[in-house]
Amino acid sequence: MTSSTSKRARPAYRCTECGWTTVKWVGRCGECQAWGTVSDDGPAPSGPRTAAVSPAREPARPIAEIDVESARANPTGIGEFDRVLGGGLVPGAVILLAGEPGVGKSTLLLDVASNVADGVLGPNGFESPRTVLYVTGEESAGQVRLRAERIGALSPTLLLAAETDLGTVLGHLEVNQPDMLIVDSVQTIASGQVDGAPGGVSQVREVAAALIAVAKDRQMPTILVGHVTKDGSVAGPRTLEHLVDVVCQFEGDRHSRLRMIRAVKNRYGPTDEVGCFDLSENGIVGLPDPSGLFLSHAGSGVAGSCITVTLEGRRPLAVEVQGLVAPSPLSNPRRATSGVDSSRLAMILAVLQRHGGLRLADQDVYASTVGGARITEPASDLAAALALVSARDGLPLPGATVAIGEVGLAGDLRPVVGLDRRLGEAARLGFAHAVVPHGTGVKVPEGLQLVEASHIRDVVEWARSAGGSAGKPAGESAAKSPSGSGGKPTGGRSLRAVDDD
Repeated sequence: MTSSTSKRARPAYRCTECGWTTVKWVGRCGECQAWGTVSDDGPAPSGPRTAAVSPAREPARPIAEIDVESARANPTGIGEFDRVLGGGLVPGAVILLAGEPGVGKSTLLLDVASNVADGVLGPNGFESPRTVLYVTGEESAGQVRLRAERIGALSPTLLLAAETDLGTVLGHLEVNQPDMLIVDSVQTIASGQVDGAPGGVSQVREVAAALIAVAKDRQMPTILVGHVTKDGSVAGPRTLEHLVDVVCQFEGDRHSRLRMIRAVKNRYGPTDEVGCFDLSENGIVGLPDPSGLFLSHAGSGVAGSCITVTLEGRRPLAVEVQGLVAPSPLSNPRRATSGVDSSRLAMILAVLQRHGGLRLADQDVYASTVGGARITEPASDLAAALALVSARDGLPLPGATVAIGEVGLAGDLRPVVGLDRRLGEAARLGFAHAVVPHGTGVKVPEGLQLVEASHIRDVVEWARSAGGSAGKPAGESAAKSPSGSGGKPTGGRSLRAVDDD
């Protein structure tokens, strides 16, 4: 008897999150570091379980001879969704769309299904009507029908099935032969051949694997709706994200109309694109220019307000930051934020008091964004600082001014990434002046003047001197800015020195 045959089959343990295997049980996965996810996976095989099959279904060919037309993306008719997907739906692609309950996932996908079913997407899209199967496991068919009527998504080739059994769903696919499949949601579908409740690790893995196999075999675009956990990550095993081709995160605040889709994983396009939508009573509409949702007093001369330009993926968005400073009757003054990172606000307050000469230790400080926007990147530090300076002194900043820059703990101002795109967006929206860190070296868009500074004290002095002339024409308050003659650097001179020239 050989040594290989004398070996006794040892038990194998597998992590239900990432698929990592080990020969003995451990409490913590050695790959994803998750606790309590390693379970018995049966005896380990003593040899290979899959034998070679000949002949192959499709012979191997030189890569230059592979037809790429079948892998072209077809637009869905919703530009913001196509932007995130990389141009549209690729035949055979499996997309996982995850988001919190009530964020608008079902409404968006019902609109996409109606567009594909109608076949009115232009010369490069689905030119003829297509059959779309929409499987709902969370709602009744009547509820989905009412939503479709409300948003105008009634199409004769849009088929609806309220099912929670995987075998029945596969039967619908055999009978109807759809060109596109939408499953809402993957956690509600269960297979009778697998133990466990719907939404469990084994059930989700089995359902996803079966639907992906059908999608690839029939070259059928498939969109799976996924639930999220309390921390916002996709619920279920991590292998679900590895199996699909695209993972999209649907984000949005309940108290805001803005909704955003980000591509966490995309085999067919970039992962730094963001799609913006406006959710209303009549459905969800793409927002090619969402900056208007985040601006309320742009150019109106309101104290305690400053505009910045953030980058969501590769898309610049203008956001208004508001600050309020008031005397505090408490021994520990309040620090409240909404849409602004509280730790960065605490840092900015410390820098303003230590290096900017502002007394804020005995003041209540509130910082917020307009329209439910959330800003966490360091590029918004300068705008938050200027909003607090304006609120503390009660002097509005000059109209049509944006501020972009990171504030360091030493009070220095640091350049940020994508400044050229941010300035381009500011110029497009009609802003006349931009306060930025000194020495950026970017090309200044036409119609925009740069106000460059190297330290926070220079910005505070400029805000106080320019605040008194906020009621003057926009060009007068910054006529002597360092970039008034074409945006050339001033050699590091402070703003006050330049204003005195």
